[in-house]
Amino acid sequence: METRQSIDVCAPLTRCGEPPAPEAGCDLVTVPTRQGLEAVDILRRGAGDAVGPVLHDDGGDTLGFVVPPGTAAAWDLPGSTCTETDGRGLRLHPEPPVEGSDWLLPPDEADLATDPAVLRAALGEAARLIEAADNCR
Repeated sequence: METRQSIDVCAPLTRCGEPPAPEAGCDLVTVPTRQGLEAVDILRRGAGDAVGPVLHDDGGDTLGFVVPPGTAAAWDLPGSTCTETDGRGLRLHPEPPVEGSDWLLPPDEADLATDPAVLRAALGEAARLIEAADNCR
């Protein structure tokens, strides 16, 4: 997944006859697949900690977590990037926004976005678990 380009993962989606949803954007936190998969497991096991849509990029071996707009401005977790998207709208397309990618957690099966603080903690825990597993070999 190219993280230097704007990605339209948050495009408006309305049903016929419904008024457009209020405009809102989203950002995308991109991490290596192994760490991202561990973080998804941690988030899904957590009591009340919800995980938003997650995009898997087969070609780049990364996962992208949809997070609230404005996250990119303050994101500084080593080993990850956070980019602003050109997204507008509160609902995400069910089709992946980037060729060669697919939804690990589709928009219709997840919360709107993952809380950045909760994601940061899960990514940190995932990194520690991976380091411990690698040191046992």
